[in-house]
Amino acid sequence: MEQRLEPLFTPWKIGNCEIKNRIVLTSMGGTNLLGWMEINHFDKAGAKFIMEVAKNNCGLVLPGCQPVYNPMLGQWLYKNKKMYKDLAEWMPEFHKTGAKLFIQLTAGFGRSFTIDHLMETLFTNKVLKAVSKPIMDLDKITAAPSPSPNRWSDKVPSREMTVEEIQEFITAFGKTAKLLKDAGVDGVEIHAVHEGYLLDQFTLKYVNKRTDEYGGSLENRYRFAVEIVKEIKRVCGQDFPVSLRYSVESKTKGFREGALPGEKYVEVGRDMEESEKAAKYLQDAGYDMLNCDNGTYDAWYWAHPPIYMPENCNLDDVAHIRQFVDIPVVCAGRMTPEVAADAVAQGRIDGAGFARPFLADQEWVTKLIEGRKDDIRPCILCHNGCFNMCHYKGVPNDQDLMDSLHLSRCAVNAETMQWNKHKIVPTAKPKKVHIIGGGIGGMEAARVLKLRGHEPVIYEQSDKLGGTFIAAGAESYKGKLRELLAWYRKQMEDLKIEIHLNEKIEDVAQFAGAPVIVATGAVARVLRNVPGNEKMIEACEYLTGTPVGDRVAVIGGGLTGCEIAYELALQGKKPIIVEMKDDLISQKGICLANSSYLREWFALHEIPVYLETTLQAVEDGKILCKDKEGKTLELACDSVISSAGYIPNPLTKASGNVYLVGDCQQVGNLRTVVWRAYEVAMKI
Repeated sequence: MEQRLEPLFTPWKIGNCEIKNRIVLTSMGGTNLLGWMEINHFDKAGAKFIMEVAKNNCGLVLPGCQPVYNPMLGQWLYKNKKMYKDLAEWMPEFHKTGAKLFIQLTAGFGRSFTIDHLMETLFTNKVLKAVSKPIMDLDKITAAPSPSPNRWSDKVPSREMTVEEIQEFITAFGKTAKLLKDAGVDGVEIHAVHEGYLLDQFTLKYVNKRTDEYGGSLENRYRFAVEIVKEIKRVCGQDFPVSLRYSVESKTKGFREGALPGEKYVEVGRDMEESEKAAKYLQDAGYDMLNCDNGTYDAWYWAHPPIYMPENCNLDDVAHIRQFVDIPVVCAGRMTPEVAADAVAQGRIDGAGFARPFLADQEWVTKLIEGRKDDIRPCILCHNGCFNMCHYKGVPNDQDLMDSLHLSRCAVNAETMQWNKHKIVPTAKPKKVHIIGGGIGGMEAARVLKLRGHEPVIYEQSDKLGGTFIAAGAESYKGKLRELLAWYRKQMEDLKIEIHLNEKIEDVAQFAGAPVIVATGAVARVLRNVPGNEKMIEACEYLTGTPVGDRVAVIGGGLTGCEIAYELALQGKKPIIVEMKDDLISQKGICLANSSYLREWFALHEIPVYLETTLQAVEDGKILCKDKEGKTLELACDSVISSAGYIPNPLTKASGNVYLVGDCQQVGNLRTVVWRAYEVAMKI
């Protein structure tokens, strides 16, 4: 292990509970021990994930948050006694790892509850609303401190919670915590005066307009959170540790408006002056630790940083608030182990929170200790597998039901939280398998095949492995993608995969019936009906080095086009975005934390964006477009980049022993490429 990292591996205490090192797995929905959006039970998949993390040298482990009132089927968490018995039987095995376990309990979501089209229908149709109430009582689930708009939908506003409902929740926290303590759990974490969830909404003046004892003054707005910890301490004893998930600052300008790093703005939520007082007030009420970051659902990119956010983006704020309390403080949010270790050594924080890196590689801490950093499969901050709740103009949360019910899977690791169907099973009949294409899909297929006992052979027509992922990782801020590509190339070396570079395969017939995996990717869609299209530079050409001028028109405002425009602006160039749809990044699978950052960044930096606008012609020094009213626009530019999408480019059709993976089958994202490659490799 690097000497610089040693401070991360020193013991510390939360109350009287000693933790062996400073690494904390922070909670993620889907890694729950007692079920997620389903009938509460001891969840074996969640338990496997938690155990793997604990076995691999994590100090404090926090499974996914458990609503004390289950949004699905309206269960109170304390009423299912059997799962606590199952948990108690499991805890001794967990404690053999030396890790400690805190269960995170939440009062719920309030106005942040992710509403989709189906929920809108259930809420707005009186008959369906009545019929569905026992299964999903949206009126209760979305209740907030005061009437307020939902983060995702204009059709499902939040009503005001009653005092009686608040008291019911406080009692439920106490009863649940006592059952967890009796089951052998080391502590609980209350979720949350954080991220704009329900308890946080009570503390925030722009949401809480109450005039009773739960609104107005600081003491009143934080009363709900204070009464919860006091109730838990009353029933569990003063020595039972209670942590609080806490956002130091809200970084919020208003409903559905976040504040970007470095932006000058008026805070409508919790500013640092209030936070200094609130942190001390919450400590004095009985909380034993603050587990910190920043943001709300209106400024979601602070709590779920996409790749555009700076590394260690919350550290300075968390370190500042550490000066105002005497209890341990943990910082999360794109933390790097090296900077975290420095901050611990300097006394700026007490622990470092990591979440998504554990989805990508449950063994990453062990590998760090063993000096095998290059063997860590990196999280690329895409949210495609773990948290792809997306939102764009005209729709609420646009997420597939299977993704809503199964959070915390991972785009780069097909096995995480899917061990029932994605697991390495050795083959009884080893075969030579020919893989055409050395991109991520081809390399993932080769990796899984080799681990199963097959003999994969990769044929790549270029002089290096990586395919279009080389272009995808080319922007200055895409270091994590470049790390993933390096990881795959190292896997090929370590597994001794046979690779033929600069070898283009024209016909699979030469393999005489042996299994063949085609991973030849996609080709760019060319706007052939646009006069002057030959003057355009294709997105991947730009990303791999084709120079452009100062003012650049980017045709296509999907994720790729927006990321290119962002990169151009970072370089000091002047991008213009032209998009046919009525919003940027109007596509499934792109987390709101990612897309809202880019939309708001373009607005802040006054990047010209032309929505509902179509390209008509490309001419020297300008493009001609037509807006939604039919008006012709003439936009001056030096270069034009086409980001109009891609079309599958399979060498041949799937048949018999020929399988297609990746974009040559269907254009998707990294998740669809990796998962499909894994599944095909398991079929052979």
